[in-house]
Amino acid sequence: MEFTPVLRSELLKIRTLRSLVGGLCAVLLSTALFSALAGADSDGPDFDPLFSVFFGVGFGQIAAIAFGTTAVAAEFRGGALRATLAAVPHRGRWFAAKAVAVGVPVLAVGLLTGGVSLAVGKAVLGERADLTWGEEVRGVVGCGLYLTLMALLAAGLTAVLRSGVATLSLLIPFLLIVSFVIGDMSNSVADLLPDRAGQVVLHRTWDGPFGPWTGLAVTALWTAAALAAGAWSVRRRDA
Repeated sequence: MEFTPVLRSELLKIRTLRSLVGGLCAVLLSTALFSALAGADSDGPDFDPLFSVFFGVGFGQIAAIAFGTTAVAAEFRGGALRATLAAVPHRGRWFAAKAVAVGVPVLAVGLLTGGVSLAVGKAVLGERADLTWGEEVRGVVGCGLYLTLMALLAAGLTAVLRSGVATLSLLIPFLLIVSFVIGDMSNSVADLLPDRAGQVVLHRTWDGPFGPWTGLAVTALWTAAALAAGAWSVRRRDA
């Protein structure tokens, strides 16, 4: 079977699962909500208007991760993967289509989320939102790319672990707890973590070794490694 019909079938699966559609909606709503709350409570000498506007991305990424996890984990329940591979024997082609089917909707929603967060954040901050046009574009595009990379990272890890519960149990505590602990202990180590490196694009200024786009490149390397491991697992292990 050619790649296009495989991709079409994977996109159809996502459109017809309410939990996945709800996950995409949660990306937008949670990001915009927490960005608005952060803007209303932003003050102090370390105030960063760009990060304040996109502060909610830290919460929206949880919904993006849940989306990527659920989209892949559904294949490992009830023998769904066996039925899928019966229709698409080329496992690599199927997994590539699954990754694209996860990444494209998240990218579209992520860019929309970035635009909404920018509008909401600027409205809440008022005159404090002294952002340049370049910073605004970087924030919106960076928001969309970062959320997409995190969703794909979760998708690849789920293919390896074959369990949505295991993936979420690993990634969410890591993002909410471990990343901050490591960051407080050693900045050199924290700079290499996928979330911290990727979120540099959402800051006006940064102290680490990576700039906005090189930070996203680090996150992309983590994502590529997870997808490669996921593809290997799908090819080598029984359905």
